[in-house]
Amino acid sequence: MYLSALKIENFRQFGHANRALDIQFNEGVTALVGENDAGKTAVIDAIRYVLQTRDSEYLRLQIEDFHIANDGTQAEAITLRCTLEGLTPAELGAFAEYVTYKNGVGRLYVHWSARRVVASASTRKWVDISVRSGENGEGPPLDVGVRQLLATAYLKPLRDAEREMSPGRHSRLSQVLSSFPNIEAGSAFDPAALPADLAAAEALSIAGMGDFLRHLVNSHGAIVSAQKEINDTYLRPLSLAGQPLTSRIGFGEGGTDPAKLKQILERLELGLLDHATGEARGVYGLGSNNVLFMACELLLLGKEPDGLPLLLIEEPEAHLHPQRQLQLMEFLEVAAQPSTGLRRVQVILTTHSPNLSSKIPLQSLVLMQRQQAFSLAEEQTCLAPDDYRFLSRFLDVTKAGLFFAKGLLVVEGDAEAILLPSLARRLGKDLTKHGVSIINVGGVGLRRYSKILQRKDTSKGEITVPTACITDMDVMPDCAPEILGLKGVKGAVWPDKADRRWRAMKDFGTTVAEIEKGLKEHREKRAESDGQCVRTFVADHWTLEYDLAFKGLSKEVHTAAYLAINEEKIDEGKETKTSLLKKAQTAFDKIQATYTNEDARCSAIYKLFKRASKAIAAQHLIDLIEQRFEDRSLDAETLRVMLPTYVVHAISYATGGATLTTTSPTHPTPVPVAPNPGSAESLEEVAK
Repeated sequence: MYLSALKIENFRQFGHANRALDIQFNEGVTALVGENDAGKTAVIDAIRYVLQTRDSEYLRLQIEDFHIANDGTQAEAITLRCTLEGLTPAELGAFAEYVTYKNGVGRLYVHWSARRVVASASTRKWVDISVRSGENGEGPPLDVGVRQLLATAYLKPLRDAEREMSPGRHSRLSQVLSSFPNIEAGSAFDPAALPADLAAAEALSIAGMGDFLRHLVNSHGAIVSAQKEINDTYLRPLSLAGQPLTSRIGFGEGGTDPAKLKQILERLELGLLDHATGEARGVYGLGSNNVLFMACELLLLGKEPDGLPLLLIEEPEAHLHPQRQLQLMEFLEVAAQPSTGLRRVQVILTTHSPNLSSKIPLQSLVLMQRQQAFSLAEEQTCLAPDDYRFLSRFLDVTKAGLFFAKGLLVVEGDAEAILLPSLARRLGKDLTKHGVSIINVGGVGLRRYSKILQRKDTSKGEITVPTACITDMDVMPDCAPEILGLKGVKGAVWPDKADRRWRAMKDFGTTVAEIEKGLKEHREKRAESDGQCVRTFVADHWTLEYDLAFKGLSKEVHTAAYLAINEEKIDEGKETKTSLLKKAQTAFDKIQATYTNEDARCSAIYKLFKRASKAIAAQHLIDLIEQRFEDRSLDAETLRVMLPTYVVHAISYATGGATLTTTSPTHPTPVPVAPNPGSAESLEEVAK
């Protein structure tokens, strides 16, 4: 039996009708990811209200839990419904009067509703809560015993794992140990036949061992002496005739063997050993205690013979370093699989950790965004099966930030990843302040990553994270092959298309009309995966570096590349930056004098990148632009004009800037729509 679905109406962020939440869960691990205030904790708390939890903490409904609509009106009732599937024949029998059958399949619906009786929570009886079975709550109410079987294990965020593992009444460790088979095995203790040796003592039951220990302690000379002193010296003078006061020092004693066993188990604690000495540590770290606590909970759920094996964890990454987070995720995946001697445990967790999210299979993630839940399982996204296989290998921690961003810039290389944050900041579109993440896919899989956020069935809503994919045009001017000295190029004679990987303008036709038509089709092909929140912004001409030089930063791009080529000379003390800047200026002047055509000049500048690292050059380019801002020879508006149009548009789109809007039938909030990718029009012109 596992929790397959949850429906929430009028609870906290979630409203009713098309503003209600319907979320599906996997039988194994389901991870809820997304930015703050997306509703992840509300989902966990809704499950806690419906199914209850095993801890003794009482979850009290608050007046603020009733949804407040945009017009300020507050809901009068909350409705929560959990759907439990996969019931075994034994479970179908145990819940027989509550099970609903559809097409021969039995499901258990737990319908929880809370109706406000009065407007304020100041009175004791201000809300009427009902828990019933049936898909619409038409079945009989669930009694206490049934609800206990459905109670989940819950690990709160920033939990005090050390306290949870400490001895005490109803301790978690005592619950784990009491679920083990043969925990009550062994013989009782007989004071008339004391165990002669250790082997005989080990034959006793745990309760018998407690009686044996109690007998030994009570027989100790110091205990006997202290007990006699208290009775003779203090209690006897204070006794009334016929009502003597007599004490006995000893352990607290339960009347029955089960009560004695419970007392003993509640006095045990679980701790970590020092690996070197084998002794218990005096102080445990928060991270280690959390791992120990989660292991204990999983063991309890796996060993229990009945009930719902569901573990809710908020922020399992709390107090764990990155390597331990990855190890924990692997462990949870294993625990969620059927195992010999242990039941399969269902795990539902929330996380803000890109590190943890990168380790969780994409199919197990549910993206929470704008009070909606979007499963990333197969058949839910526009990803193909081979896309999932690809992403399982390449979706690492540097890319998993896409699950928590308000906007995305998906780029193909390090240069873009380095340059764009600085350019955006200077354009007044600070990516950090706008919650925009840059996802560097390293030249492969650009469209695969964007498809993660595209829904196969848009009738159930769309993800509205503006995602700008930036890609090169990869079409060089006709003069470039000779200037770059490409293999097989001799003037206007080029190798056959099949024998080369590059393309130039004349490959698309012999007339201006043919070339324009071919380039248009080429651009459209690079953006063929666009749709919903995803837009592709194709370079205006060739590559980022070429386009930066062509549009207005030719001197800066040339200088940056020149410095990148000669950076080791500075490190070795053979040159200074000042001397290199002078040489770079001389080399740039020579290019300007040699080539009269702007295409040729920029191609000659781009030739430097055959030797220069684009990433290092990007760092130098940032420094050069920053220097111009500091000496006030450059400002934001001038920079905007000097940057390639597609770069400006991509930044504006990802940050939710001046864009057109449309509405979705299931989500009337405006959704950004990008201008035509690579268009020369300004955003303001498009908006008009």
